[in-house]
Amino acid sequence: MDNQGNKWTMIVKMLLEKNMTITTMESCTGGGVANAITSVSGASEVLKECVVTYCNEAKIRNGVSKDVIEKFTVYSPETAKSMAEAALTNVCADVSIGVTGQLGRIDPKNPVDKLNHVWFAIGVKGKKTDVTEVIAPNTNYRNIQKEFVICAIVDRLYEILKQQ
Repeated sequence: MDNQGNKWTMIVKMLLEKNMTITTMESCTGGGVANAITSVSGASEVLKECVVTYCNEAKIRNGVSKDVIEKFTVYSPETAKSMAEAALTNVCADVSIGVTGQLGRIDPKNPVDKLNHVWFAIGVKGKKTDVTEVIAPNTNYRNIQKEFVICAIVDRLYEILKQQ
């Protein structure tokens, strides 16, 4: 975790240096990305707003198209991309993260055949949204799965911000 904590520190520092802000729209990580960011001193200068949209209705209320969810499912790269783009627009941030996936069990309201598959998208204002798929470990410990996904997000976000 120390290495990941160091990366979050570097990310907050990069955002500060670039005078950029960040926001998240999270589902299966339950605010874990926002929590990791706020664990860093100075985060209040870069983190604008975060929302946990655990149900379909919350995603739709926050700007994700119902048509995207119906056509591609709530657990899809298209939904993750829509989450990141909606967050970027709604909050007027420079960087956004959208994350959705199904961890640990099949959701009876949104059944899919890809258990433990998570998609996250990173949006940067004026750039193409980056979408990544992660397959979380198959374990009964949801916190391990969430931490695995959050680690993948910090790694990808760090790489994207280095290019800005």
